[in-house]
Amino acid sequence: MTSYINRGDRPTRFGFGEGVRDAARCNPSVMGLGADITSSVSMNFFADEFPDRFYSLGIAEQNCMAVASGFALTGLTPVFSTYAVFATLRAADQIRVSVCYNNLHVVIGGAHAGISVGPDGATHQALEDIAVMRVLPDMTVISPCDSTQARLATIYAINELKGPVYIRFGREAVPDFTYETDDFHFGKGQQMRDGNDLTIFATGHMVWHALKAAEQLALQNFNARVINIYTIKPIDREIIVQAARETGAVVTAEEHQIAGGFGSAIAEVLAAECPVPVEFVGVNDSFGESGQPDELMQKYGLSAENIVAKSLKVLARK
Repeated sequence: MTSYINRGDRPTRFGFGEGVRDAARCNPSVMGLGADITSSVSMNFFADEFPDRFYSLGIAEQNCMAVASGFALTGLTPVFSTYAVFATLRAADQIRVSVCYNNLHVVIGGAHAGISVGPDGATHQALEDIAVMRVLPDMTVISPCDSTQARLATIYAINELKGPVYIRFGREAVPDFTYETDDFHFGKGQQMRDGNDLTIFATGHMVWHALKAAEQLALQNFNARVINIYTIKPIDREIIVQAARETGAVVTAEEHQIAGGFGSAIAEVLAAECPVPVEFVGVNDSFGESGQPDELMQKYGLSAENIVAKSLKVLARK
């Protein structure tokens, strides 16, 4: 199995921006839309190379989504990105009625997701976006774990998928540890470490923390399987059920509210097909606050140490 090491910290938003640009190089139908924060969400990678295919409509997220729907109805491939909290919550009505109801191929980039936005505070920290997006009919939800995977996921979402797509990514530099040679298997989980004592399912930035937690658990003679679920919807039911049957205990980890999010998606599968003890790592029914990203991740229980603690708890229930 591939050994994953940090090749250097890099924001996942860079991978998204590069993915939009690279997809557009071979796809002339790609159009970019922004909401006054072009470089902040890395849409400048696309806008600088294709200025005649990019429109910044100001701080008007609902209008942006309506315009994206219009582009899609003409056969173009619109990509709209802004902060995830505004893309998914402020424009929720337009996404539901204009995009999803018509099953349009609009790619939505949810930037600055999670609590690691840091000093921007609670109003800008998207902790509910997975829950909102995954309940919408026809919506695909992708949550890459690092910059490299974000680029591959974005290219695939733009050029290979149909219908609405939501890609979630962050602002801060995080470990970049996957490889360009890793195939992006849409709808499939990625097993990153083998183990038979328990399974840690993680998504987004929490995948690296899950790998670190597994290393700590190994020092206590527990072998944790780590699976990266980068496609939250449709979710890989097969890998979830197989891992639960083979290890008998599960921990989920996400930079998002526990209620309704990634952990809930895993629990839905297990409740229906393979009930086992489950513990959840995530934000527990709380808004965030201003602070440094690392400090907030620690305060709100989003660290390798928290995954270890929940792993020991679920092992005791096994």
